Amino acid sequence: MNNDDIKGIRELLSSSQRTAIIPHRSPDGDAMGSTLALYHFLLKMGHQPFVMAPNEFPDFLAWLPGSEKVLVYEKNKEAGAAKLRDAQIIFTLDFNALHRTGEMEQVLSTLTAPFIMIDHHQAPDNYARFMYSDTAFGSTCEMLYGFMKALSPETTIDKTIASCIYTGIVTDSGSFRFPSTTSATHRIVADLIE
Repeated sequence: MNNDDIKGIRELLSSSQRTAIIPHRSPDGDAMGSTLALYHFLLKMGHQPFVMAPNEFPDFLAWLPGSEKVLVYEKNKEAGAAKLRDAQIIFTLDFNALHRTGEMEQVLSTLTAPFIMIDHHQAPDNYARFMYSDTAFGSTCEMLYGFMKALSPETTIDKTIASCIYTGIVTDSGSFRFPSTTSATHRIVADLIE
């Protein structure tokens, strides 16, 4: 993400905002880890974030800090749509095409609030005002770590945020076995452990 994008996002977040954070349908560890890490980070910055998953996430991720606050669109589509329409900013994490949200796409495609995409998959759609898209990264959580450091260096990545980011990195790297794992990945993980 370039400096102009960071500056633009800082301006959007210069006052408290109702912020939607959305993972893809059937979210995995990287999707849930990144959305919950961003949720806790934005709370620390004084915003009003919420995570809305298109459908239920796996039980084995229910230990993640804040998972009990995740809204599930499929449980109450009418209320979910109203909440999304009320959002002032929308982050989409770990996907780069709105159809990856299933039925939620019908609502998301009508919204006028600015979208911010953070994702590491190929061939992104052009729906976001700000796109941080880079296939060189093995996980969205790894990208999110750098995004947070660039966006608000004074906001500490605490144990709660670190646990969420670490989860996404471990799951999407195959416990550091996949070729996308780099020395930078290990440096981030070392910082999270510290």
